[in-house]
Amino acid sequence: MAKVKSAFFCQNCGAQSPKWIGKCPSCGEWNTYVEEVIQQEAKPTINAFTAAADKPTLISEITSGSTPRITMPDKELNRVLGDGLVPGSLTLFGGEPGIGKSTLLLQIALAVKNLRVLYISGEESQEQLNMRAKRIGIKNQECYILTETLIQNIFQQAEAVKPQLLVIDSIQTLYTGQIDSAPGSISQIRQCTADLMRYAKTTQVPVFIIGHITKDGSIAGPKVLEHMVDTVLQFEGDTHHLYRLLRTTKNRFGSTNELGIYEMTGGGLREVSNPSEVLITAREEPVSGVAIAAITEGARPLLIETQALVSSAVYGTPQRSSTGYDLRRLSMMLAVLEKRCGFRLGAKDVFLNIAGGIKVEDPATDLAIVTAILSSSEEIPVSPKFCFAAEIGLSGEIRPVNRIEQRISEAEKMGFEQIFISRYNKKSIPEKTAIKVVTVGKMEEFFGKVFG
Repeated sequence: MAKVKSAFFCQNCGAQSPKWIGKCPSCGEWNTYVEEVIQQEAKPTINAFTAAADKPTLISEITSGSTPRITMPDKELNRVLGDGLVPGSLTLFGGEPGIGKSTLLLQIALAVKNLRVLYISGEESQEQLNMRAKRIGIKNQECYILTETLIQNIFQQAEAVKPQLLVIDSIQTLYTGQIDSAPGSISQIRQCTADLMRYAKTTQVPVFIIGHITKDGSIAGPKVLEHMVDTVLQFEGDTHHLYRLLRTTKNRFGSTNELGIYEMTGGGLREVSNPSEVLITAREEPVSGVAIAAITEGARPLLIETQALVSSAVYGTPQRSSTGYDLRRLSMMLAVLEKRCGFRLGAKDVFLNIAGGIKVEDPATDLAIVTAILSSSEEIPVSPKFCFAAEIGLSGEIRPVNRIEQRISEAEKMGFEQIFISRYNKKSIPEKTAIKVVTVGKMEEFFGKVFG
């Protein structure tokens, strides 16, 4: 009879301990250790997916070639993956509940042509998936649906169907008979992901895995998953907004700086080919506290709208609030305005919002944010034909940013008349542009040109 023993696993980071402890020494979380029973037995081999052992090869004798990729019907997904899906890759797809993870992957499975797809669902019945598929529209006649949670049965059905793309919804619902613990536990997630990785590398079938996220926004089942897979995609967005952002946080086959944008509609998720149009609000007349920033997400230039509201602190203690922008960087911008430029904002409430529900980390947003804050504070509207792309240093200088040519080109395409950039970006300005490029080096010089 197999020997049975138990161990304690941290449900946040996956650390193992022979006994229960209150605080995890690995991640620092409290009361996250749960006892799991591990059955030590000979693991059955899956003959269909067992690869022959490789022999050591000299690195000079290895021939390198371009990795073949599968072109997906979704252009935004192709962009984020790095120009297509790599055969044999394991991709983890994470996001909040109700954000549209299952809808997007089912939509891709139904839209891809000349590709046999096996969609595994452990959360929904076949009838529920059929209703959603009819709403989205079925274009691929070789899309198979299987409702199963035992990993061994999934591999048996995969051997019979021989899919060219496998989708798992979700990894937290799967379990293997080799481990005697509940589905969703650290041991089950680790083992099921390892089996799927072995299957993908052996059969060269790309696998998509949907993963839930924890309350703090990280993928549940934790960093164990992210280390094992080839690509990690994060599906972001506010359920109260129409737009969803698809980001890459890890990619062994491409860049991790790309961004895909979707719009949630009644018939599924629609690709947004020109996000600058949807992220800028159309207004009939100029209003104070609004400025347009030219940012980049990876190699993609975007124009976004920054909104600021500055008012007197009624309750005594000034408030600082930011949505879609780092609050600490906002505090730094306010300190620069107070110390270097002489604007008295210490006794005022400052609220900042990035329109469209997106999150921005590009430092080129600094100049637009400062403009929006001063516009609201002084009640002076900024021309809607102005946009801004520069970083602000602690000494009050206006610093250069990268990819300035793409930013200028995007602003010109959207019909802006002037773009304000750093003087030190002058060498990168295109010779012929329809938009007027204004270069500034200090904050005082910038204020005079924008506000007069």
